[in-house]
Amino acid sequence: MRESKAITPDLIASHGISSEEYARIQGILGRDPNFTELGIFSVMWSEHCSYKSSRVHLKGLPTQGPCILQGPGENAGVVDIGDGLAIVFKMESHNHPSFIEPYQGAATGVGGIIRDIFTMGARPIALLDSLRFGPLGDPKGRYVAGGVVAGIAGYGNAVGVPTVGGELFVSERYAGNPLVNVFCLGIAPKERIWLARAGGAGNPVIYVGAKTGRDGIHGATMASEAFAEGSEERRPTVQVGDPFREKLLIEACLELMAQDVLVGIQDMGAAGLTCSTCEMASRGGVGIEIDLAKVPRRETGMIPYEVMLSESQERMLLVAKRGREAEVLQIFRKWDLDAVIIGRVTEDGMMRVKEGGQVVAEIPAHPLAEDGPVYRRCMARPDYLQETERADLSCLPVPRRLGEVLIQLLGSPGIASKLPVWRQYDHMLFCNSVVEPGSDAAVLRIQGTRKGLALSADGNGRYTYLDPYEGGKLAVAEAARNVVCAGARPLAITNCLNFGSPERPEIMWQFAEAVRGMADACRAFGTPVTGGNVSFYNETLGTAIFPTPIIGMVGLLEDIRHAATQWFKAEGDVIYLFGETRDELGGSEYLKVIHGLETGRPPRLDLDRERAVQAACLAAIQAGIVRSAHDAADGGLAVALAECCVSGPEARLGAIVELRGEVRPDALLFGESASRILVSVTPADADRLEAVAATHGAPCVRLGKVGGEELILKGRGFECRLPLARLHDAWATGLSQLLE
Repeated sequence: MRESKAITPDLIASHGISSEEYARIQGILGRDPNFTELGIFSVMWSEHCSYKSSRVHLKGLPTQGPCILQGPGENAGVVDIGDGLAIVFKMESHNHPSFIEPYQGAATGVGGIIRDIFTMGARPIALLDSLRFGPLGDPKGRYVAGGVVAGIAGYGNAVGVPTVGGELFVSERYAGNPLVNVFCLGIAPKERIWLARAGGAGNPVIYVGAKTGRDGIHGATMASEAFAEGSEERRPTVQVGDPFREKLLIEACLELMAQDVLVGIQDMGAAGLTCSTCEMASRGGVGIEIDLAKVPRRETGMIPYEVMLSESQERMLLVAKRGREAEVLQIFRKWDLDAVIIGRVTEDGMMRVKEGGQVVAEIPAHPLAEDGPVYRRCMARPDYLQETERADLSCLPVPRRLGEVLIQLLGSPGIASKLPVWRQYDHMLFCNSVVEPGSDAAVLRIQGTRKGLALSADGNGRYTYLDPYEGGKLAVAEAARNVVCAGARPLAITNCLNFGSPERPEIMWQFAEAVRGMADACRAFGTPVTGGNVSFYNETLGTAIFPTPIIGMVGLLEDIRHAATQWFKAEGDVIYLFGETRDELGGSEYLKVIHGLETGRPPRLDLDRERAVQAACLAAIQAGIVRSAHDAADGGLAVALAECCVSGPEARLGAIVELRGEVRPDALLFGESASRILVSVTPADADRLEAVAATHGAPCVRLGKVGGEELILKGRGFECRLPLARLHDAWATGLSQLLE
């Protein structure tokens, strides 16, 4: 075998491989690796690809359920929705690339997750994004946010997959490491799901899509490192996307999948040709031999190391049935895409890489793909929790002008209208959107049926920082609550788990506790985990982000006519609150925005109470009782009521509300107690709503009625009267003033 470089301790260390891991590589090969093989092991055994620090904890997540057709382990999860149809969905991160090159980092994140979906045989129909930025008043934060949003819009709009919703949060803790998490969902015939596995000795291995360049080399290992001085100079590790070529690739692959010529197919995502080759061979229990001299290239002088590790976009690897090669090649030629037979399936279980007639890498596929190191990292409860848990928030002064507090909260970036972001996205592609961005969840119709899908992405890093276990639970609960508010029954989740360095015991403890909380909540709601993504090393110069688990939740509406939205519908409707408000200010947006504090304990979540509230709300919506439904979360009841008044696409409607409770006024208005949903009903349906709540054991309190041109909030010792025009101006311009 040809050696390109001498294998030295410094070279091994520069590839992120420890001395113990190198010894393991020697044991697998029975010799020292050459330079190309070292690079192959470095990407496949990176944190990003191997999940070597997270596997032991992820095993605790529930992954089975009556509607689950495919759980973790493939390109995406698959869920049966009846009528012979399945939904295919997944969420992934592109955090590090988006910090280095915001536009292309975000754009290629969109492209990669779309490929994960159509690789399974599903037509992608919707995207969601969950974004975290540093302060937008800072030029760097504004530059990153603007580039990321433009990248998502530029790729998604051009490729023809609508971005139908998402969320955005701003904090100093994301200034050195933004988060760009992208969710994609597609629909496929239940019986025509394709898997990423090779089979049949002698079957051809075919490279399709764009040509290979040097962009993205070591992208997977870059995503497995914390940022240090000079990290922004690593632009060569960020891929460059071409959404128009991706659109051609979607159509070509779906056309191919309608023929009886395919055995398996996989996206060349992280680790590129390396990952797709060894994983397909490993899953199929076979080997694959390829010849790099046949790989289409757009740059000259590329060595095997570079070709194998390139993460150039819009490329796929497929295994076809022997004798049907011409049909495959003809389809891709029709769509003006490269398609070249570069190898064949073998029986020996080896990933064998040649360049012309010379072998440049030869590695057992299964150990490379599946038997990487697994670590049970040291864990320690963070010291800061001793201080945050003891914080006495009862000593905080209650603001005298509570109405002005509401105005300030409505204009804060985490709460203000996200229209400045959403209007850059074409969310009406396919004309599937029944509920557009701006309500608790996006709702899409399923063509040819009465059914619909509700999609939500949620997570609160501040909660998880203050209590990782409760933060994990709350992320699942709020995502489920949002799809329930849209009238859907929660089905299953995917996730993006964004944390700092797993080599730090306190980060590893945060991760383990958050996953434990997610697992408990998923079991309580019957929403299995279909897959997802772990993103570690989200820190810069030793400062980690908030631990941020993001949950992508999908719910099913049996009848799209039951879709609900958050804004008030008519004068005279009666307003109710499912759930209870407790004296809880810890981790709230109010505490941060008004008092400059991120401390205390986050809201406590009683899973039984949450189930009861969600069940009552869903039953009332399905019975046709509810006119509007809105989760009361960030900013508390006052913010939720204001959003009900001003977030509708047409007329704004005021309300007069009386809030009761043995809690301080600011907690009553702005506390973020869990398991609360605001609903409005006609006066004639008020008794029916109360009966539904009683049947499900859910607290249900009448608050007031819809009407007028003000939001009037009354309580013990306070009364706020706020004109709708002022509420709307604060909410509608809060983000645009920072982004534009």
